[in-house]
Amino acid sequence: MARNKVKYIFITGGVISSLGKGIAASSIGLLLKNRGLRVTIQKFDPYINVDPGTMNPYQHGEVYVTDDGAETDLDLGHYERFLDVNMTKNNNATTGQIYNEVITKERRGDYLGATVQVIPHITDEIKRRFEALAKTGQYDIIITEIGGTVGDIESLPFLEAMRQFMFSKGKNNAICAHVTLVPYIKHAGEIKTKPTQHSVKTLLEIGIQPDILICRSESSLTKEVKEKIALFTNVAVESVVDAHDVSTIYEAPLQFADEEVDEIVLEKLDLTCPKPNLKEWRKFVDRIKNPKNQVNIAVCGKYTEHQDSYKSISEAFVHAGAANNVRVNLKWVRAEDIERDGAEAHIKGCCGLLVAPGFGERGIEGKIAAVKYVRENKIPFFGICLGLQCAVIEFSRNVCGLARAHSTEFKNTDQNVIDLMLEQKNVTAYGGTMRLGSYPCKVLKGTKAFKAYKKELVHERHRHRYEVNNAFKDNLEKNGMITSGICPSNNLIEIIELSGHPWFVAGQFHPELRSRGTNPHPLFQDFVKAAMDFCNK
Repeated sequence: MARNKVKYIFITGGVISSLGKGIAASSIGLLLKNRGLRVTIQKFDPYINVDPGTMNPYQHGEVYVTDDGAETDLDLGHYERFLDVNMTKNNNATTGQIYNEVITKERRGDYLGATVQVIPHITDEIKRRFEALAKTGQYDIIITEIGGTVGDIESLPFLEAMRQFMFSKGKNNAICAHVTLVPYIKHAGEIKTKPTQHSVKTLLEIGIQPDILICRSESSLTKEVKEKIALFTNVAVESVVDAHDVSTIYEAPLQFADEEVDEIVLEKLDLTCPKPNLKEWRKFVDRIKNPKNQVNIAVCGKYTEHQDSYKSISEAFVHAGAANNVRVNLKWVRAEDIERDGAEAHIKGCCGLLVAPGFGERGIEGKIAAVKYVRENKIPFFGICLGLQCAVIEFSRNVCGLARAHSTEFKNTDQNVIDLMLEQKNVTAYGGTMRLGSYPCKVLKGTKAFKAYKKELVHERHRHRYEVNNAFKDNLEKNGMITSGICPSNNLIEIIELSGHPWFVAGQFHPELRSRGTNPHPLFQDFVKAAMDFCNK
């Protein structure tokens, strides 16, 4: 194909949220990438927050951090895991960011005294961002997911901007794929098309005719149902896609390939490309669905009732499990339950423990007790961010004899083995002010971390304010804690592990953010293997 014209695919959603627009966008992106096209995906979120960085995990799920330090929507994690392409701050935009930009321009006098309105000023800023990635010259296809549901008042400016943008680009250069619900009503024994009809009607009222309908349902759609949907929505019957539930999200691209979604997209965008090579992806999905073994691993955290808070962690275990040909069964353990019942009641019988990241004092003593239990019982342990800090506090208290060891985040003592980073001391604002994004880490040879990474210099993503206090480094190392990873630019401790333990490793960074479907993170892969070895001993 000619590389001089960028093509656009917009993904919208109707009827209800959580239908899987992000998975649909990622699946289409994977198929097109495997045909040799340069693809990226961006997410436009209707909420007024500038970014999700200060939002409650119960409301929004995890905050996904990119290499360049942007705090973004968790759907960007799906994009990266499917496409194995790094996203940036330009791949996510919110209403808050867009209004903030327009108001800044108005205050600066850029509009020359004009009355600032949703149309054209807000919609123009949205359209500018739709096209920003295209101007880099790095992509052939840009997929844009519009968050929320058609009909939401918050989504209207985005949909109006999308209508204008699609019209200006022309029919063969910008298309809309609409994800909608086709529910099965059990007592009637019927699949109902009316919600989809209403959803498309709402889109048509805005002036957008969908080119493709991705119909989410519990079970397969019959030919008759597809024909009925096509008749009432002005969408060609071959462009009505059956997207019924599958056993793993990673099967969705294969389902889309069977439905020839990529062929439909290429035809509508007037492109010709070779067939996709999905051999590796099929092998990956087969290992998820038909593993040889299984292993139970506990995940201890604060937000375990809402597992989207740890979305990248659970997906990293899927990738690492597939690489080890094992199903990882996660046991979600509330840190406060360990405080109440003791660690053994919740961790016994598991072959590994991951202590998850988080903020705030709630449940902290439960996490520390969990670390103590697996350290003493030689159960494989993996700590992430706050998980590392809990491991250092526990080791300081119970091995180094520092009874008052704590983190400045929770309690000021003369033994704050975890302290606020120097550059964070005068920070007062909360949004986007942490140590964010990718930083280098030099890995010590001969350690478990080096065995996993197989190289001396790695780059990992961070999201934190507190670090191991280097004043206690010698004491920790003297008692058997190995500093196996150091940031070369500021000498901060990045990775710790314990000698004399089968697998006890923790990182100050977030390795889960670098795990990909067919390219698992080495620490997760090694941790799962260590848990399997523990099970089989």
